[in-house]
Amino acid sequence: MAEKGKTAEELAGKMRDISIAEFFEKNRHLLGFDNPAKALLMVVKEAVDNSLDAAEDARILPEIKVGVKLPREIFRVLLEDGTEFGRVVIENGNTLLIVGEEKTKPTEVKERDRERVFLFTLGETNYKFKIHKKEKEEVYEFLRGRTELKINKIPADRFIVFVEDNGPGIVKENIPKVFGKLLYGSKFAGGRQGRGQQGIGISAALLYAQLTTGKPARIWSRISDKKPVYYYELRIDTTKNEPIILEEKALKEGIKEHGVRVELEIEGKYMQRFHSVEEYLKQTVVVNPFAKITYTDPEGNTIVIDRVVNELPVQSKPLKPHPHGVEMGMLERMSKLTISRTTSGFLTNDFCRVGPQTAEQVCKLAGIKPSSNPHELDHDKIEKLWRTIKGFNFMKPPLDCLSPITEEKFVAGMKKMYNAEFIETVSRPTAVYRGSPFQIEVAIAYGGDLPKNEPAKILRFANRVPLLYQAGSCATIKAIQKIDWRHYAIDTQGSMPIGPVVIAVHMASVWIPYVSEAKEAIDPYPEIVKEIRLALQEAARKLQRFLSGRRRAQEKQQRQSLFEKYIPEAAEALAKLSDEDKGKIKSCLEKMLKKGNIIIDTEEEVKAPEENKEEAEKETE
Repeated sequence: MAEKGKTAEELAGKMRDISIAEFFEKNRHLLGFDNPAKALLMVVKEAVDNSLDAAEDARILPEIKVGVKLPREIFRVLLEDGTEFGRVVIENGNTLLIVGEEKTKPTEVKERDRERVFLFTLGETNYKFKIHKKEKEEVYEFLRGRTELKINKIPADRFIVFVEDNGPGIVKENIPKVFGKLLYGSKFAGGRQGRGQQGIGISAALLYAQLTTGKPARIWSRISDKKPVYYYELRIDTTKNEPIILEEKALKEGIKEHGVRVELEIEGKYMQRFHSVEEYLKQTVVVNPFAKITYTDPEGNTIVIDRVVNELPVQSKPLKPHPHGVEMGMLERMSKLTISRTTSGFLTNDFCRVGPQTAEQVCKLAGIKPSSNPHELDHDKIEKLWRTIKGFNFMKPPLDCLSPITEEKFVAGMKKMYNAEFIETVSRPTAVYRGSPFQIEVAIAYGGDLPKNEPAKILRFANRVPLLYQAGSCATIKAIQKIDWRHYAIDTQGSMPIGPVVIAVHMASVWIPYVSEAKEAIDPYPEIVKEIRLALQEAARKLQRFLSGRRRAQEKQQRQSLFEKYIPEAAEALAKLSDEDKGKIKSCLEKMLKKGNIIIDTEEEVKAPEENKEEAEKETE
């Protein structure tokens, strides 16, 4: 007998709404937390981005401390035959030996218990363990006596990440919401260039820590040296997308004058070189040369990256929506929410680049009275207005909403990180897509200490933030692949350049079209790819001129060296023809060569430049 199906009423009873936090709790890969190695980097990235944004907004030269610590160390204890006897865990200053389910602390050795004592050395410390579990008598018999055990360290799977800045701090009332509530912040629809866009990043990092270790986030914040340090321990209620305050108190110490410190314990994997925290921070300084970053790795090594520019970038200004960037549904929603009482006033006050005369002209073309109330416009009239807007030639949006790196500072950042023979930058004129202005900046470095036989190093940036993942999906890589680099004297492997080259591409925009919420790659819009390609080609032409000039100089040097080699023979021949002293002629030729009066061209002829012709003739006589 077939199973009876469920009724609509029964199905309706199972339906419920979920919060954004609950959604990302089950889909954390959408935010970039899809594997332990990537998750560690994402946590650092989100916290550092917040610190840089806060310092810039407060017009403070940022000083950021970043650290990755080990909350515990685990060692595998091995017998002589290689079998595992137990594990040693060092956590919070305590050392434990774990054999099966048994845990014991180091203990003093008593004479009568020597047959049950186990020894091992870790660093400069000798540890002694004694096990009291009776069920392990066969183990005692096997290991009777003072047995020396071997240990192997197990790669860490948990890390404590902390980021501390000297920004303005966060007021007490906002701390729980900033860190414990997704989609809470000031960046969404802010209308100006910024690193964050949706208010998800740092709260998503807290959510990841909560999921993987169950440990709460620890936050310190101070807004003035006259105020206390506010300390919180937070979790997120994912069903409500609300913060849960586990502990809250005011402290006298913790942060010097003002700033924020965030500490999260997460599950992760520490990587070296590519996609490492250190690589991310170095790339961050390339496009943020005004920042000072101090980094401490899990081994306790500290790296200080000093700022090379003592000037903050120009602060971007908020931008109202441009008419060409508004979709039909957005226009309809805006018309119902506007405080303007006329349609012409709505267009003038709620959009940029729309003056009173332009607004009246648009209304008339759409068949709408400029004095009509925008709240009363029906769907058909809104659609007519929208279609008219799409076909109307408005001025481009203003550019003060952007804060580009600038060529001079881009060069300074590149020189800080790369010892290259040649570094040049190119800034494209500002372009527009979907009503949003954007600018492409490119830097190219060549030679010096850069590796010669490896693929070119590609650095991708969006609003001063390094992009380290999903390179194949990024507009930057698509643009690079469209260029035949051999035309610019750069070798290629497939469609990508190889050799001692670093190519850095930065996109500055009010709205970056990322391919996902993880903000790892720029969507390859045709107009964006085109601008990147044009900037790259201009930079490549500069490099080509440099390489051509260097090659000509080398060839000239080779020809001069060749001529210098045959000076004695030439002097001897000239002496025979002119009955002059051979030594005098040789000395004269060497003097001319040293001054650069002799130029050897590709036909191996000896010429004197026009400006030195008379002097050269006198010296020859």
